[in-house]
Amino acid sequence: MTEGRPLPVSRGCREAPVLKERGQREVFCGLTGIVWLHRKMQDAFFLVVGSRTCAHLLQAAAGVMIFAEPRFGTAILEEKDLAGMADAHEELDREVARLLSRRPDIRRLFLVGSCPSEVIKLDLHRAAERLSRIHAPHVSVTNFSGSGIETTFTEGEDACLAAMVPDLPPGTGRELLLVGALPDVVEDQALRLLAELGIGPVRVLPARRADGAPGVGPETVYALTQPFLGATAAALDRRGARRIAAPFPFGEEGTTLWLRALADEFGVSDETFARVTDAPRARARKAVAAAAATLRGRSVFFLPDSQLEIPLARFLVRECGMEAVEVGSPYIHADLAGPDLGLLPAGPVISEGQDVDRQLDRVRAARPDLTVCGLGLANPLEAEGLTTKWAIELVFTPVHLYDQAGDLAQLFARPLRRRSLLRLEAAE
Repeated sequence: MTEGRPLPVSRGCREAPVLKERGQREVFCGLTGIVWLHRKMQDAFFLVVGSRTCAHLLQAAAGVMIFAEPRFGTAILEEKDLAGMADAHEELDREVARLLSRRPDIRRLFLVGSCPSEVIKLDLHRAAERLSRIHAPHVSVTNFSGSGIETTFTEGEDACLAAMVPDLPPGTGRELLLVGALPDVVEDQALRLLAELGIGPVRVLPARRADGAPGVGPETVYALTQPFLGATAAALDRRGARRIAAPFPFGEEGTTLWLRALADEFGVSDETFARVTDAPRARARKAVAAAAATLRGRSVFFLPDSQLEIPLARFLVRECGMEAVEVGSPYIHADLAGPDLGLLPAGPVISEGQDVDRQLDRVRAARPDLTVCGLGLANPLEAEGLTTKWAIELVFTPVHLYDQAGDLAQLFARPLRRRSLLRLEAAE
């Protein structure tokens, strides 16, 4: 690589045929996204309109203590609500009023549907509009779906951010918008690097507080930090914003190419780019190399889970020396994934969607060194002697940009080392 520009790859996987699978799925629903979104947006509250099962899911996924004051909750739907025997709108209004009186710090309230409206007998879009009028201007009310029928694991964040876009104020000039919920420490690193490059002004979606919501208009250019934000990108496009196409910032190479695309957009010189990025690039390469010693030459199989699979496969193959057998993703947004697919060397099967039984048959036939999959599949595969990596960790752990590149590689190296240690102990 020279000055952050990609090495040539013979066509890569960008034009590779995609195996489309439609069958039984094994993924979390989009409600799970609330677990990281409620930590990101500090004055927001997520009110899930759903069953006790939804409440238990969120409580278990977030690990919230009973004495904590989390910024999410569940408006429980009882049998009479589902049967249409009660006026759910009146009940919802009462619950929202009670919540806001108890939590005056809330500035943005999200009504999150756990099922389609025809199931829960409640039009949450109309409810959000009504409640916004009632509680304006102190609280803004927005709705989105986290239904397991309509969304998978990371699509909850996509639905949330896409629902916010129509309400963002007009843009006031040329700005860069970073789109996607990152841990605060990673977001701060990104903003620092961009400031050192002289790129700005820079805004973030989602903002940490409601009064920091970015403006959007024809002079807005935006860069995605997550590959699963297809609906959000479409919503921003409708507002007149323009996306900067780039690989996603995973690993040294991905981060460099992502920053290089932003630098080119804002006219940053090669000299300035090298001065700002040379040192963190070198640190990232060194950190990745420490884990790559365990990963090099090993095979990896990605089952579809988070939509992070394509850029992560690119990272593992090009920076860690692994061989990808299959790269499966719940959905593939061709425009968003294109730069990473172009860098991923030809060879692996690229699959979209899920048919669990068929995919498990291919895993068992390939016997990869590492299988990246959801929690529900990991234990059965481990029992069959296969080494697995929980895909969910890759969403909850800081893994973007230079300073996290080594940590990202270690997340994949760790289960392989653990398997080796277990074999040594068994042999003794």
